[in-house]
Amino acid sequence: MASEKILNQKKEEVKKLAEEMKEAKLILLTEYRGINVENDTALRRDLRNANAKYTIIKNNITRRALAECEIEGLDDKLVGPTAVVIGKEDYLEPAKAIYNFTKNNEYYKIKGGVIEGKVMTAEEIITLAKLPSRETLLSMLAGALLGNISKIAVALNEVKKQKEEAGEKVAVNVAVEETKSSTAEETNTETETTPAE
Repeated sequence: MASEKILNQKKEEVKKLAEEMKEAKLILLTEYRGINVENDTALRRDLRNANAKYTIIKNNITRRALAECEIEGLDDKLVGPTAVVIGKEDYLEPAKAIYNFTKNNEYYKIKGGVIEGKVMTAEEIITLAKLPSRETLLSMLAGALLGNISKIAVALNEVKKQKEEAGEKVAVNVAVEETKSSTAEETNTETETTPAE
């Protein structure tokens, strides 16, 4: 039977992990079998750059921490060597870092996880990880908006030109009509003032 000191230590680990999970936007469970020290170091660096924490924790402690957070549906993923990735600021960048790592390391697998409180399968997480980054999406949106604004500006300029041309035609027509009417008046005046023979 485990000593009270060991039990208290495990309870503390569960409590600490549960607190981190409650604040997390992303909790990923990954299988790290077959990863060497060099790759492990590179992955940890990439995750730090994505503001995420990578920890290898006993499945029992992870299971209890998830239960304390009332997260269900991941117990079957807690089999074999499992690493836990926790991202508190963003879920997309850490998920991308893990996904990119799995592409180059066939033994490293995403088992499943939680994104903003929703339990997700490995396939759903991979689909999200394949999306462009937030910055890329914003720049794409800005490009689309600028393109549409340019089209509107060109269209408005064409309308302005057409109105100006129409205005010139109206002015010319008015001038022609005025000239015709003044010529007709002059002709009528001359006819009226010419004495009859």
